[in-house]
Amino acid sequence: MFYDHQQIEKKWQKYWEDNQTYKTSNNTDKPKFYVLDMFPYPSGAGLHVGHPLGYIASDIYARYKRHQGFNVLHPVGYDSFGLPAEQYAIQTGQHPAVTTEENINRYEEQLKKIGFSFDWSREVRTSDASYYKWTQWIFIELYHSWYNKNTDKAESIDTLIKHFEEKGTEGLNANQNDELNFTAEEWEKASDLDKEDILLNYRLAYRAETTVNWCPALGTVLANDEVKDGKSERGGFPVFQKKMMQWSMRISAYSERLLQGLNTLDWPQPLKDAQEYWIGKSQGAQVQFQVEGHDEIVEVFTTRPDTIFGATFMVLAPENPLVEAITTEAQKMEVDTYIEETSKKTERDRMSDVKNVSGAFTGSYAVNPFSGEKMPIYISDYVLMGYGTGAVMAVPAHDERDHRFAKKFNLTIKKVVETEEDVQEKSFDSKDSVCVNSDFLNGLNYNDAKSKIISEIENRRIGHGTTNYRQRDAIFSRQRYWGEPVPVYYKEGMPYTLPVSALPLELPEVEKYLPTEDGDPPLGNAKVFAWDEANQKVVSTDLIDDKTIFPLELSTMPGWAGSSWYFLRYMDPNDQEVFIKKELADYWGQVDLYIGGSEHATGHLLYSRFWNMFLKDRGYITHDEPFQKLINQGMILGMSAFVYRIDGTNQYVSKNLAGNYQTQKIHVDVSLLKGTSDELDTEAFKTWRPDYADAEFILEDGKYITDREVEKMSKSKYNVVNPDDICEEYGADGLRLYEMFLGPLEQSKPWNTQGLSGVYGFLKKFWNLYFNGDTFEVSDEEPTKAEYKVLHTLIKKVVYDIENFSFNTSVSSFMIAVNELQKIKCNKRNILEPLAVIISPYAPHICEELWSLLGHEESVEFEKFPVLNEEYLVEDEIEYPVSVNGRMKFKISLPAQLSAKEVEDLVISDEKMQPILEGKTPKKIIVVHHRIVNIVI
Repeated sequence: MFYDHQQIEKKWQKYWEDNQTYKTSNNTDKPKFYVLDMFPYPSGAGLHVGHPLGYIASDIYARYKRHQGFNVLHPVGYDSFGLPAEQYAIQTGQHPAVTTEENINRYEEQLKKIGFSFDWSREVRTSDASYYKWTQWIFIELYHSWYNKNTDKAESIDTLIKHFEEKGTEGLNANQNDELNFTAEEWEKASDLDKEDILLNYRLAYRAETTVNWCPALGTVLANDEVKDGKSERGGFPVFQKKMMQWSMRISAYSERLLQGLNTLDWPQPLKDAQEYWIGKSQGAQVQFQVEGHDEIVEVFTTRPDTIFGATFMVLAPENPLVEAITTEAQKMEVDTYIEETSKKTERDRMSDVKNVSGAFTGSYAVNPFSGEKMPIYISDYVLMGYGTGAVMAVPAHDERDHRFAKKFNLTIKKVVETEEDVQEKSFDSKDSVCVNSDFLNGLNYNDAKSKIISEIENRRIGHGTTNYRQRDAIFSRQRYWGEPVPVYYKEGMPYTLPVSALPLELPEVEKYLPTEDGDPPLGNAKVFAWDEANQKVVSTDLIDDKTIFPLELSTMPGWAGSSWYFLRYMDPNDQEVFIKKELADYWGQVDLYIGGSEHATGHLLYSRFWNMFLKDRGYITHDEPFQKLINQGMILGMSAFVYRIDGTNQYVSKNLAGNYQTQKIHVDVSLLKGTSDELDTEAFKTWRPDYADAEFILEDGKYITDREVEKMSKSKYNVVNPDDICEEYGADGLRLYEMFLGPLEQSKPWNTQGLSGVYGFLKKFWNLYFNGDTFEVSDEEPTKAEYKVLHTLIKKVVYDIENFSFNTSVSSFMIAVNELQKIKCNKRNILEPLAVIISPYAPHICEELWSLLGHEESVEFEKFPVLNEEYLVEDEIEYPVSVNGRMKFKISLPAQLSAKEVEDLVISDEKMQPILEGKTPKKIIVVHHRIVNIVI
C-alpha cells in the first residue's frame, strides 16, 4: 500500500489542532510531568534542521509520559524581545513588533509541520504586554526586597525599615553596596530623600554607577556574551568599557545558595562546573595597605594572605576610583592613555589573555604592613574591578601572571619560604629572586600559616578573614527600545516604582529607534511617556514639571528578564490577577526535564535560578530550583561547500587544482551543487550574486569540484537545510526519526540528507506490515511466542532507551523489530496495536493513522504504553557453539532448563562429537551456561 506521508501528516496535524489533543488541564488528580525546551528566539531566518533536535527529543519524552498516564505540561512560547528585531527596525523603519510577529508566524508554521505535541493554548511571548506586566511586577518585588543574611533569604524592605527604626544599623547583617553606620535616632531624623538613598544601598534591584560594555554604534549596553573580540556579536561594532548609572540585580546575594543548589540538580557535570567557576567562591583575607603621602587606603582580597611577606608591588584595575586620586602628575598621561586602551577590551577578553601583560605606573607607593617596605602601585588590565576589591597585592614569586608583570617592569621578586615542600612546589628559576625567610611563618604548613596570618591581620585591625565570590551583580539596564520598560519614575533624582495597579507600563510608540540627540536611550524619543503621580497614569512628556508629572526610566530591561521566569507563567498563562496561582505553582512545581543548549550555562540558567529562589523566598512558589533535570543537546552540523578564488581575480579554480595557485577559500551555497554531488552548477553560481556574474572557471575533467567541510550549520555559511523541504519529501516522521537516528542526543553530528532514504524506507516497511497489498488486513489470531518475543524485546529496549535518553538506539530497535516481523509475515492485532503505540512518540503521524485504521476513535496519544512481560523473553532452547581446542566445530540446540553438567554430558555423547574425540578422553570441559562449550583434548 502506498504510504502517502503528505496526506497523512496534514490530516493529523489538523485533527490535533481541531481537537486540541495536547491541551493540558490543571487536573491535579493525575501525577504531573513538566517537559520544557529552552525559550526560542524567533529569528527571520526561520528554523533549519539543526534547531528541532532538542525539541524532537523533548517531544518524544512528553508523549512517552502521556502514555504512562502523566498529566504532561509541554508548552511553547517565544523570547520575542531582542536586539535583531530592533536593528532591523533601525535599518528599515519597520516596527519591531511587526517583524517579531512575522518571525513567530513563520516559526509556528514550521513547528506545527514537524508535529510537536505542544499545548499551544499556553503560548507566551515576552513582548506581549500581558506577559511583561508580570516581568515588571517581579522587578517591583525585587526593588522592594533586601537580603537578610541572618535568615539567609530575601525579605520585604519593610522589615529592613523596621530594623532601622528600632536599632539603626546595629546588628544588621545584610547584602549591600557600601558599609553604612547610623543609629535609630539618625534614621528617624533623616529626610525622606536620604532614607530612599540609604534603602537603595540594600534593595535587590538597585541603581548604581557600573562599568558596562558600551557599543556606540548600537547605542546600547551589551552583555558579555553579546561581545566577541572587543566587538558586538551583532554587526561587529567596537565595544568600549564605560561607567554609567545602571540598574543592577543583586544576584551576588545568592552566590552561596546558587553554588550549593547545584548539588541537588541532575545536570551535566560540565555545566555545573561552568556555574561553579562563574560563581567563583574563594576564601582568604581582606587586607588594607596605606598609600604613602595619601589618605587613601588600598584594600585587597587575597586567597594567600600567608604570602604577604613576598608582596613587592600592587596592581589596581584601570577602573578603580583610587587611580585618579593617587596618580602623580608626572604619570598622568601614561595612565590616561593606558585606561583609554583598556576601555576597548571587554572583561572576558582581559580574563582570557593570560600571557600578554601590560600596565602603567601611577607614581605612588603603598606600604607593606608586615615588612614596612615601599611597594610601587601599577594599573593593569589583568585586574578586574568587579572581582574582589579591584586591587591585588602582587607576589611575583608565587603567581605566574604577577611574575611575568614583574619581569616586564623590572620589579623585585621575593620568595616566601613557608615549608620545604613549598620551596619545591613554587620555586621560580629567576636570577633576581630573593629568599625571604619569615620567622612569623617559618615551619608552619599552608593551612596553619594562613590561619596565623589572618589572626594577625585582624589583631592589627588592618583587615579580616572573608569569603569572596567572583560573581558580580547582574546589570539590568539596556539603552535600547525593544525591551520591557522599567516601571520606575524619578522624583528629585530618586527612583520610585509605579503602583502595581498601573501595570503594564506599555512600550510607547517612537518615531525612530535610535538614541536621542542628547544621548538618551530611544525611549527618550517618545512623546507620551511621563508619569502623572497624582492621577497615576502615563501622560505627555511635555507636561513634565517635576512636581506632579515626572520622567519615566528610559532604559529597558535586558533580554534575560522575560526568560528568567517564563517556565512559571506556562503553569498559569492567562491569569490576570496574579503571575501564577499558588496551588498551580505547588502542583506543577519544578520543570522535570529541560532540554537546551550549553551556551546558556552562565546566563539564562543562573538568572532563572536566582529569580526562582527569590520568588520562593517571598512565598510565591515552593521550589528553590526551577529545573530538576537538564540535558544539553549537541549540534547538527552542516556540510559546507567552498570554491577557490585566485587572488586578485574573478577566476575560480576547481578543488584538486587549487594547490597550483594563490587562492582564497569562499563559502558557497550548498543549493548550487548538482544533486548530491560535490560538483558546482557554474551557471547557477554566476546568477547567485552580482559580483559572481562574470566569474571564470578552471575545471578538472570538465567539472568544477567544490571543497566540502563539516561545520556549524549557519545561514552565514550557506549550509543550512530547510526542514520544510525535508518534511515535503520524506515527511515529518522521517525528519523526527532521522534526527534521533544520527547519534546520541548530547553529541554533535553531521547532517547528510542522503541518509533520510533509509529511515523513509523503514517507515514504508512499518506501514506495509498492516496491509496485504492495497488492503488493510490485521488478524485477530493469537500471536506465536516468536511474535511476542519480538514485541517484548522491543518494549524492553525502548523503555530503557527513552528513560536513558538513548533515542538513537530506539530507532535502530524499531528497524530490527519491523524487519523480523516482516520476515515472519506477522499481521496479528495483538502485536501490531502495541507496536503502533511504541513507535508513536517518535513518528506520531503514521501511528495515528494506523491506530485509526485499527478501529480506534480516540487518539493514540493517551493509550497506555505496552507493559513488558519477561516470560516472552525466556528462551525454550539455547544454541551452544561447541569449540574443541579453541576452534568451533559445530552447534547444538539444547533445552534452556538443563544444568551445566547435563549440557556437558549431552555434548560429549552427541554423534558429531565422536569422530572428533577419536576415542580420547577430554582433558577439560568448560560449559559457559547458556553461552558456549569449550573442550580441550
